[in-house]
Amino acid sequence: QVQLAESGGGSVQIGGSLRLSCAQSGATCTRCSMGWFRQAPGKEREGVVAIYPTAAYRTYYRDSVKGRFTISRDNAKNTLYLQMNSLKPEDTAMYYCAAEPFGRWASEPLEADFRYWGQGTQVTVSS
Repeated sequence: QVQLAESGGGSVQIGGSLRLSCAQSGATCTRCSMGWFRQAPGKEREGVVAIYPTAAYRTYYRDSVKGRFTISRDNAKNTLYLQMNSLKPEDTAMYYCAAEPFGRWASEPLEADFRYWGQGTQVTVSS
């Protein structure tokens, strides 16, 4: 069983930065595809970024975050990161970390593609 715990959320002003962390515990999953999803109030959960070890660590970035968000992972620490820069009000949401053992590359990560989820961390961007 893979357990995920997010941290690093908070309230920032427009243009600010945050770095989210997702610590993995329980069963080690170095070959897990990992992703960050977000869900704003009244909206569906959407894939933001993802990384796929089974596809030579190919990454996916949602168009709206390209150039501003960066996903990375530290396998030695079993931790996934999401660096978020130039934050906008529309980035406000609950952010979730997700993992799928040996997950395959997808043109857009879907909620159903990931088996393990964290509890989420809130990101609020305001003026």
